[in-house]
Amino acid sequence: MDDVIQVRDLVNRFGTQTVHEHLDLDVRRGEILGVVGGSGTGKSVLLRSIVGLRRPTSGQVHVFGQDLLSLPPEQRSRVERRFGVLFQNGALFSSLNIVENVAMPLIEHASLTRPEAQQLGGVKLALAGLPAGAETKYPSELSGGMVKRAALARALALDPEILFLDEPTAGLDPISAAAFDQLILTLRDALGLTVFLVTHDLDTLYTICDRVAVLSQKKVLVVGPLDEVAQYPDPWVQAYFHGPRGRAAEEAHEREHSPEVK
Repeated sequence: MDDVIQVRDLVNRFGTQTVHEHLDLDVRRGEILGVVGGSGTGKSVLLRSIVGLRRPTSGQVHVFGQDLLSLPPEQRSRVERRFGVLFQNGALFSSLNIVENVAMPLIEHASLTRPEAQQLGGVKLALAGLPAGAETKYPSELSGGMVKRAALARALALDPEILFLDEPTAGLDPISAAAFDQLILTLRDALGLTVFLVTHDLDTLYTICDRVAVLSQKKVLVVGPLDEVAQYPDPWVQAYFHGPRGRAAEEAHEREHSPEVK
């Protein structure tokens, strides 16, 4: 399995505050990688550094084998079109209805006419699980779960190869969060996506992630399959995975995947 993202010796500083110091991370093609860590460990900063929304203080970010930080703007833009990003809270344009939100990147980057872009946008909305009739609604008229799905449809607009998700189930009720997790799993399998997932949701980690990376001490402390990471002898890792919520998520996962007793 080859690596589609390679982060080497990444440093991110904000004034005198160092968030990342010599951070290394690889993301494998076709996997769902969950990124976790305590508050202030720079999970979203890492995501933004990889997708090009923040220029790190130093280090290298290779995506599809290319050093994004050294590419000319036009070449870099071509690589970045192979990304889809779902931001926290959806980040939809409140003045546009849902299908217009999804159509915008198609008009800007795929040179489609507005009718063509909106027709394809409707397909993406259906792919993200939004019901018929939602296209003309505005973000303020949607539930939290529907906003997340609309934002996912926009992230899928340009048929990306890598999907970046920043806390996609935050604020959702357990049923909506579980449905969203299953949607991500289905899309990964159907479209061959690689998924970089920032989350604190233990149910998400147990349900859909192939590997988990823990950010701590300004670096990736440990990365690997969840059952291995959960055994790492670090106080935060132990408290996170073996506290009450961690135990509940693990037990729920085991119940779901254990053979039924006849």
